[in-house]
Amino acid sequence: FFFAVLGHVPWIAWAIVAANFFWVMAYDTEYAMVDRDDDLRIGINTSAIFFGKYDVLAVMTSYTLFIAGMATIGWYIGAGWMFYIGLVLAVVLAVHHYTLIKDRDRMKCFAAFRGNNLLGLCVFTGLALDFAVRMRAWPQWYG
Repeated sequence: FFFAVLGHVPWIAWAIVAANFFWVMAYDTEYAMVDRDDDLRIGINTSAIFFGKYDVLAVMTSYTLFIAGMATIGWYIGAGWMFYIGLVLAVVLAVHHYTLIKDRDRMKCFAAFRGNNLLGLCVFTGLALDFAVRMRAWPQWYG
């Protein structure tokens, strides 16, 4: 999209990709924690196996980097309070995920993995509402 419109890919696009990489790492590791025993048995290497006893720390660090990255991107684009409310809700959900995965119970890790759709929805909704409010405030954006 950026290239089609601008003729190049700006650094902000790469920042969005980087932030989303950390979100993917978080939820993929939560999912990998579900199948760790089976994966070890059949010899598949996953992020949960790679991180070993630091898997929970890796998940929470990834969530932190994702949300910090999105907050930085929001600051750069001049996002308003609705965007940040979405991020705060995402933080609340990430903390809830910690309570689910800290004991490495398979079903709770799976519940945390499945809860990522709601985490993403919070970020998206905050961004969409913020954009809608700014579009309404500045009708000249409509063209």
